Amino acid sequence: MTTFKDRATNATNVTNSTGAAAGKFTLAEVLEVLEVLEVLEVLEVLAGGRLPVRFTAYDGSAAGPQGALFGLDLLTPRGTTYLATGRGDLGLARADIAGDLDLHGVHPGDPYELLTALADSLNFTRPPARMMVDIIRSIGVRQLRPIAPPPEEAMPRWRRVAGGLRHRKTRDAEAIRHHYDVSNRFYEWVLGPSMTYTCACYPDGDASLEKAQENKYRLVFEKLRLLPGDRLLGVGCGWGGMVRYAARRGVLATGVTLSSEQAAWAQRAIAEEGLNDFAEVRHGDYRDITETGFDAVSSIGLLEHIGVRNYASYFGFLQSRLRPGGLLLNHCSRLGFESNGIQLYQVLMAKPDEGDGVGGLPLPLRPWWTP
Repeated sequence: MTTFKDRATNATNVTNSTGAAAGKFTLAEVLEVLEVLEVLEVLEVLAGGRLPVRFTAYDGSAAGPQGALFGLDLLTPRGTTYLATGRGDLGLARADIAGDLDLHGVHPGDPYELLTALADSLNFTRPPARMMVDIIRSIGVRQLRPIAPPPEEAMPRWRRVAGGLRHRKTRDAEAIRHHYDVSNRFYEWVLGPSMTYTCACYPDGDASLEKAQENKYRLVFEKLRLLPGDRLLGVGCGWGGMVRYAARRGVLATGVTLSSEQAAWAQRAIAEEGLNDFAEVRHGDYRDITETGFDAVSSIGLLEHIGVRNYASYFGFLQSRLRPGGLLLNHCSRLGFESNGIQLYQVLMAKPDEGDGVGGLPLPLRPWWTP
């Protein structure tokens, strides 16, 4: 059995075998040590102790096998700092996101083969103290001073709390702008013609994504018992897919989204389909909707952004927008770790009228729709 001390010695031997002077590493060797120190079982099973990745750096140094399928190229001193100060694979992720690493052997938009090779082969850890001394001597103390993470990185919980309440209107708007206002062209590439970000519902195994998204809207529409002339409020409506689906069937639909890009795209789509008399998508917070008396409210994928502590006020507000006897459909999803997938929930709720149910029908509602 190989011990930690044996593995640290092996890692030192690997790096020193490239010709560096004892006690000092090239940048590529530092990268190799920081990310490959715990190569353990890999060194024992791979022929000749070869590593699965070739490491190169901006100072012209290199480490690892010449014929490796994958490569990591360290481009900047900032990347060195991320690797040296990030805990475990966090430094690698920061350097990659910041553009301080070049990945070789994979497409930059699909790096999973490289990541799998690293995950299967490497066990990220902090080098032993003696080796850290050599690393510090090699890269300099300046590179060990922590720097701000890339702006794409989510703030830690304490920073979010220090910045104010997590679900203030202003903060919610900032979060949505950061995530969705990157450009509609980007989302057109990712989402396709449906421009729908939430879960689809496949009617059969051969259905296309667009057909499955259309089927999801049909499912929501039928559950809400919408008829021509009814009024629908769609909160967190995204690019207005549900709003336009309902409007095509004679429903007067109003959508609202915090993303200005989404609202602009949705309004253009509404105009192109000639639905201006039936549909509108506003740029704003759903809590600023002043109209009441809607026959139905659809909330598709918004609940995940609300926060558990705000559920009561969220559902209370949506109920207040409904007429007596109106229906609310709340569509949400969560990771199902037990089933290794995403579990989808569509919960139908009602605002009881003066009688004993909804629209003259008794409660509870029955699942008369087809999936």
